[in-house]
Formats: sequence, structure tokens, C-alpha cells
Amino acid sequence: MKIITPARLRCLGLLFTLAIPAGSIRAADAPATPSPAPAVTPAAPAPAPGGRGGGARGGRGPTGATPPGPPAPVPAAVAISRPTAAELARINAAVEQFIATDTSATKPLLEKYRSLLVVQPPRANSAIAPSLSQGFMTKHNSNLEVAKQGDVDILFLGDSITDFWRTAGNGDNPAKAGKAVFEEYYGTLKTANFGISGDSTQGVLWRLINGEGQGFQPKVVMLMIGTNNAASNSIPNNTPAEIAEGVGAIVLELRKDFPAARILLLGIFPRNAPDSTARRAALAVNPIIARLDDREHVFYLDIGAKFLDANGVIQPDIMDDQLHPTAKGYRIWAEAVKEPLANLLKGVAP
Repeated sequence: MKIITPARLRCLGLLFTLAIPAGSIRAADAPATPSPAPAVTPAAPAPAPGGRGGGARGGRGPTGATPPGPPAPVPAAVAISRPTAAELARINAAVEQFIATDTSATKPLLEKYRSLLVVQPPRANSAIAPSLSQGFMTKHNSNLEVAKQGDVDILFLGDSITDFWRTAGNGDNPAKAGKAVFEEYYGTLKTANFGISGDSTQGVLWRLINGEGQGFQPKVVMLMIGTNNAASNSIPNNTPAEIAEGVGAIVLELRKDFPAARILLLGIFPRNAPDSTARRAALAVNPIIARLDDREHVFYLDIGAKFLDANGVIQPDIMDDQLHPTAKGYRIWAEAVKEPLANLLKGVAP
């Protein structure tokens, strides 16, 4: 029997590593700082009619959303490495040659599981394909009216966590109610809230492309998005690396739509229990999108720890459902970004 040398074992291990299906490795399990890749636009289906946003405004896709548009460009800092067809062919040819020339006792297993060793192209990333749920069209159209009026200094952009800045709620410390805190901190400023409850990175992309990025020029954009992409009810459930691409695509779109604006990019807030899959998935995005901070146009800020106690638990008086801030939670948020926003409005880096 031929002995498998350490070098051959390493080669075999590399082949099995390459054979792991695309999208199955979460960013939390990947190296902290992979080699940056150039900005890419992955292969995409032909654009749907109605413009680059993936369908005419109000069009209905097969899942109750606008048909997904072509993948948006992604900054190199957060781009997932995607092999070309030629590279895949070379890799798989090497795999086949390795199996064919192997003379060890392992060869029957290699032949039996040959399909697992073949490297597949990464799946298409839904987080960068602009598409909006039909249920969000009413709020989107309201946002368009605000955009047409112009005269906005701070744009709040995101999902329900941003949306609920304008919710009053009931009681002294209402859940999902940031309105009173918003009025206290931002009532004298020229603001617009383009948060939509339930939205995702692809939804924000679609909204910006289809009118929410035109008609006004804010001085500052505060962006937080991505937790719904990581949620268990997201279809498909995006990986942290895919979500980071979605956030990066939004930042690129904001830079194009509002070239003079400074972007305060917030890390995704912690959610659920400390050991929950939802929290791990959401927070794994943050180290990746932190690379988007260029200290000139984009400024990354992670305030998530301010919502946690010493054991990493979110107390109900801060987020009663472990996701949406209460009035107390919104006050923590407002205090954390008070100075950075003030500096950015003055053109000073925070």
C-alpha cells in the first residue's frame, strides 16, 4: 500500500476545502481579513423592464416583490471573491487529474465522492439585486414626495429600527417608539426618515435607484441595514459576506446619488440572545462593512455594545423584543451619535 505523504495530505485537504459549496461558509468562520478583490458585477439575468431598478415602479414579481434587477456594483473592500469560468475550469481540471493519478488506498473514496470535490461557482447574491416588497410601496411613494420637496440635511435610511424613530407608542417607556426622543434630538434640524419596517439591503437599493436618491442633497446620511437579510424568515437567508456586499452596494449608490454627503455607517445592532444564530449572523457583518470607512466620505460606527448588559444580554427596557429599541433604547442611540452627527454636519470627521 502506498503511503500518503504529508504534502499529498495537504493537497487533498485543499481540494476538500475548495469543494465546500458556495455560500456555506459564514463570514464568522472565514479569515478576518481576506485579500481584497476588485469591485465586481457578477453575471446577472437580463434586466427586467422598467429601468435599472428591476421592474417598473409597482410591478409585481413572483414573490410579491418587484422583479430583481441586475446585481449592483460592490466596493472592493467587501467584495466576495468569485472565480471566473476559466479559473473554475482550471481548478476542476486539477481536481480530476489528482483523482486520476492517485494511487493510494484513498482513491476509491475520491472517486465515490468526486462530485463533492468539484468546485461550483458561488450562488447569485440576492442582497445586491435591487427589489422591493409590494407591501412597502406606499411608504416608498411617501418618501418620493419628501425627496421632491428637498431641503434635507440629515437622511435616516434603513429598516424598522430606523422607521420607528417616528412612532409614538404608549406609556412612559413605550416599545418601538422613538418619536419623542427624535423630536428632542432632531426636531430643530432638517431631516428625512426613509426607514421602512421589514426592508432589506436589496429593498434600500431599489428605493434609492427608483427615486429616493434623487431630488435633494443631504449633508449627512445615517445608514443601518441588513438585520432582515440575516433573519430566519429571509428568503434566501443571506450569509454575512453577502449582506456586507449589499451594504457596500448601498454605500456606492449613496456616493453616486449624494456625492457631497457624508455617510455615518452604523454597525448592525445586536439582537436576540447572546448565543443566538440571528445575533451571530447579524454581528458577523460588522467587521466586514467596517472596511468601508474611508475617513473622508464614509465613517463607520459600531454602538451595539451600548445596548447590552455585562453579560451581553439586551434588557427589555432597552429592546422589549430584543430587536426594536424602546424609548430608552432610542435615547441610547441618539446620545451615541450626537457628537458624530454634529461634526459631520459641520464637515468635520467624527
